[in-house]
Amino acid sequence: MARWSGGRGLMDTTFDVRIHKILTYKGKRKTSYTVRWVVAGKPHRETFGTSALADSFRSELVSATRRGEAFSVSTGRPVSHQSGASAINWYTFAVQFTDAQWRRTSGNNRKNVAKALMTATVALLRTPLPSRFAPIDVRTALREFAFNTNRRADAPPEVSLILRWVERNTESMAAWEDPRRVDDVLHALATKLDGSTAAPSSIKRNRRILNVAVEYAVKHGTLRSNPLPKGRGTTPKTSSAVDKRSLINPDHAAGLLGWIWRRPRGGRRLHAFFATLYYTGPRPEEAVAMRVLDARLPNEGEEDQWGELLFHTAQPEVGKRWTDTGEVHEVRGLKGRAKHDTRVVPCRPALTRILRDHIEAEGLKPGDLLFPGENGDILSGSVFRRAWRTARKEVLLPEEFASPLGKRVYDLRHTCLTTWLNAGIPPAQVAEWAGNSVPVLLATYARCISGQLKDHQKRIEAGGDLPDLTEER
Repeated sequence: MARWSGGRGLMDTTFDVRIHKILTYKGKRKTSYTVRWVVAGKPHRETFGTSALADSFRSELVSATRRGEAFSVSTGRPVSHQSGASAINWYTFAVQFTDAQWRRTSGNNRKNVAKALMTATVALLRTPLPSRFAPIDVRTALREFAFNTNRRADAPPEVSLILRWVERNTESMAAWEDPRRVDDVLHALATKLDGSTAAPSSIKRNRRILNVAVEYAVKHGTLRSNPLPKGRGTTPKTSSAVDKRSLINPDHAAGLLGWIWRRPRGGRRLHAFFATLYYTGPRPEEAVAMRVLDARLPNEGEEDQWGELLFHTAQPEVGKRWTDTGEVHEVRGLKGRAKHDTRVVPCRPALTRILRDHIEAEGLKPGDLLFPGENGDILSGSVFRRAWRTARKEVLLPEEFASPLGKRVYDLRHTCLTTWLNAGIPPAQVAEWAGNSVPVLLATYARCISGQLKDHQKRIEAGGDLPDLTEER
């Protein structure tokens, strides 16, 4: 056993190092070799597949002690082995990463990045929060100000006080070279505040954001390599498939939209909005961005009452704190499409009548929003979600209301696309109308396709059966 004892160096370093002999483990399939050493009383280990690699690594540690080189307490490695990680703390890096990503990301993505970085920062604090800071205030300060490029300079004094404390008490980036600290962060990203496990989709999104941040650190030389685990089994499995129970049958749709139509306040305007989602399947943020001239409707006296709806813009509601304009909605192109791309969807006669009556009743001009809010501005998500939630409560049975049946406004889109597929419309055409790729469309809606079993069974039987051997007896 080699040993070098000395006092603690500055910052994260020490000369108190003990290096043990290599531990050999002979398993059923292979033999592994583990180098073990202790830095300032903190044990470290590194496992290798061959004795040569393990011996080489141990020799490097021994050589470093003989040169009188300091070791990092966090990583256990000699200072010469370290990247620039110990020179910058996590909070400072996270702020820099936020600013670098800000201009090229959407409002929703900015908000998700801030949430993920907030959780990681709390997990990387070196000391517990002082009693004068409430945990919720610290999280709010990080999410709403530290990791918001537009608002950081406007942080109130009490928030600035919290952020200065966090900056002083955050681990250095060298913490990412310690597997145990990495595990701490990953555990925090996968856990809710009440201690329960977060949804798989949230865990996957947080891991993806963190991976981008770490890759940014590697690219700029702060870390030598990405310490996050990779491969199958490192993130929970998620499914993009639609829950068939969420789809709305025609009777339920008629009841829900009928109740909304009779709603005293803005009911008929909302009825036209929901009918558009049900019959043509746009995303809600695409529907609220439509103008009257985007609805190409035939005149009432024409024989053919089929029209067309043109989608070219989406205005998701992300909150004014996360947009560059300070508006609640962010103006964007269509999801997954090139800039200025458009999508044309057929408008069936039933919807043509609804939209024509809606435009006439509201006195809308060609350049007006097709579904305006009460003050003529863009229809708020909180308004149409509240109306839909109330309609479900009033129309559905208690057990239906508690079920996934039409629980989200987005389920109107799912119902429309499923109806098209079940009607035999080719997936490529449905994907074009929906603004999806064919693989995504099939992965999302394959479980909801029904009504074609008998035809499939006939096709399977057409291949012929093997001879019935019992008839030869």
